Amino acid sequence: MTLRGLGRGISIGKRCFSSFTEVEKPPMDGKPINLFSAINQALHIALETDPRAYVFGEDVGFGGVFRCTTGLADRFGRNRVFNTPLCEQGIAGFAIGLAAMGNRAIAEIQFADYIYPAFDQIVNEAAKFRYRSGNQFNCGGLTIRSPYGAVGHGGHYHSQSPEAFFCHVPGLKVVIPRSPRQAKGLLLACIRDSNPVVFFEPKWLYRLAVEEVPEHDYMLPLSQAEVIRQGSDITLVGWGAQLSVLEHACDEVAKDGISCELIDLRTLIPWDKETVEASVRKTGRLLVSHEAPVTGGFGAEISASIAERCFLRLEAPVARICGLDTPFPLVYEPFYMPTKNKVLDAIKATVNY
Repeated sequence: MTLRGLGRGISIGKRCFSSFTEVEKPPMDGKPINLFSAINQALHIALETDPRAYVFGEDVGFGGVFRCTTGLADRFGRNRVFNTPLCEQGIAGFAIGLAAMGNRAIAEIQFADYIYPAFDQIVNEAAKFRYRSGNQFNCGGLTIRSPYGAVGHGGHYHSQSPEAFFCHVPGLKVVIPRSPRQAKGLLLACIRDSNPVVFFEPKWLYRLAVEEVPEHDYMLPLSQAEVIRQGSDITLVGWGAQLSVLEHACDEVAKDGISCELIDLRTLIPWDKETVEASVRKTGRLLVSHEAPVTGGFGAEISASIAERCFLRLEAPVARICGLDTPFPLVYEPFYMPTKNKVLDAIKATVNY
């Protein structure tokens, strides 16, 4: 299965060493590659265009468990691409210090499930570095990459979606791509942004998602959602791998005459409230879907914000199709996941409310 058609609306940037790159409209060319190869391209470009950039983490020296860092150490040397001890707190702490010295620290946490030992460093150090110094110091050159979400056989220690924990933290940005083209452009934007970013990569799509990706350097705007499908009856909002599920649901209900508007949030914090609000004001209905457990998931924040902003325009309660409030299961994963059929039922119930 490929995810062609979910990668529209891209912007290109000129190579430079600064924190910001001007974005332009790119030609829609490139070779078909999968998501982990797009990540690899982005890291090659980041290291090539900025001598202050470093990539490090567990096993990244030989390419990493998902091969995202393949070839980096051979090309740029072991001083810029290197392995770390199996200590996520140490990885994050080192990355913060490196970024605070004016470098581009690109740290990999091997699985999002193992990011919790680094939670204190990310939340109490990285996120507050600029604020507590009155903007005299910052670690804005920090990007933490980590694969998240279901993979079909990962069980409760290799399948979690912890994005909501970090969305509660002022001072961080949280970004999740849906496809190879998006992954490359968003990752380069994160690396060059002047704020610390947590970049979650949907590992289900590392090899599954394939589309044409420009080989050159480009960036996509952060905090800007993308309407990837126009509709009039209901607004669907998601991010990461869940966009493919929602896209298939849109196709299915279209056979019944239901027109869905599909939005990829892309950046969760700060999220693009205006785009979602404008869509809901048009359709009068909203469904949010993510893999993380429903209680306290970021879908709850979206639901609350839209209820505040669009209360008089809503034709039905906001629907949330999410993971269950259980630890992530192994053999029962199909029951846990927010599947296409669950989304279909929710769309029909909301439209017919």
